[in-house]
Amino acid sequence: MQHTFSRRRLLAGATALSLGAGIVSSVHRPRSVSAGSGLNVIATTGQVADAVRGIAGDLVSVAAIMGPGVDPHTYTPSQGDIERLSNADAILYSGLELEGRFDEVFESLESEKTIVAVAESIPPEQLVASPQYPDQFDPHVWFDPAIWDFAIAAAAAALVEADPDNAATYEANATIYRDQVRAFDAYATQVLGTVAPERRVLVTAHDAFNYFGRRYGFEVVGIQGISTETEAGVNDLQMVAQLIADRQIPAIFVESSVSGSTIEAVQAAVRDRGFEVVIGGQLYSDAMGDEGTPEGTYVGMFTANVNTIATSLGGSLTPATPLPATPAVATPLS
Repeated sequence: MQHTFSRRRLLAGATALSLGAGIVSSVHRPRSVSAGSGLNVIATTGQVADAVRGIAGDLVSVAAIMGPGVDPHTYTPSQGDIERLSNADAILYSGLELEGRFDEVFESLESEKTIVAVAESIPPEQLVASPQYPDQFDPHVWFDPAIWDFAIAAAAAALVEADPDNAATYEANATIYRDQVRAFDAYATQVLGTVAPERRVLVTAHDAFNYFGRRYGFEVVGIQGISTETEAGVNDLQMVAQLIADRQIPAIFVESSVSGSTIEAVQAAVRDRGFEVVIGGQLYSDAMGDEGTPEGTYVGMFTANVNTIATSLGGSLTPATPLPATPAVATPLS
């Protein structure tokens, strides 16, 4: 089920922010806080929380409900999660049914606070349809930085709406953060371009990398469907194993938030066909890395993925221009 209330607000809000406008109109009244008092923002995923931190700096307190290694497709909010959401000034989530088990909680709170599905600000024509669910879209939009930019803008618009006194700071920080993501995108394009075209096949546990493949020119093979609730059957494993053996794909990848058993089964099935494929490493898909590590940030986890994929499939990191240092966050205006 799509949350139409949040989608209408976000499309207006992200557009206003990108045009340099001020406060976003809303279908319900958000709380307004004075400068320095700080919003309490709860995000569902690490990707959304990282965007909020980049935009707000020390102006807000932000926490992600789902941490490293947690699968958002199957996560059911606990009573403690519901209490945290109830006490938040604003709730930002990805949307597009990624966190489908939160629907009832969000609906119960929508009249009380700012609740925003940031990915639902992306124009539908730029989304990938779900092959399993014809009326839905693939929710893994953060793997295309060009369209994740809409979600970042929507997060900034939500913060401006909830805390208009600090609008100038949020807008300035959003520009800095979006520029950093664009710099990463250029880096990724250069590094992944070193992989030979015939080796640009990304085999993973579930179908989380379609946007990545579209952005960087990779064929993507996910053994499970877009949602990890869809289980891979024996025929799926055998078909993928045959493809790997026929095309001599050198590496396949496990994911941090999905059991590695499926990939290991495929590796064994490939071996039975007389070809040896290695597990090239662990990719971050639905969840980021540990907080306080580079992989605990959006750019850091994506950089780790790009480097792992490129080197495991025969590419090189050396020709790439290093990522620029993380820019300082703008300070609040007095």
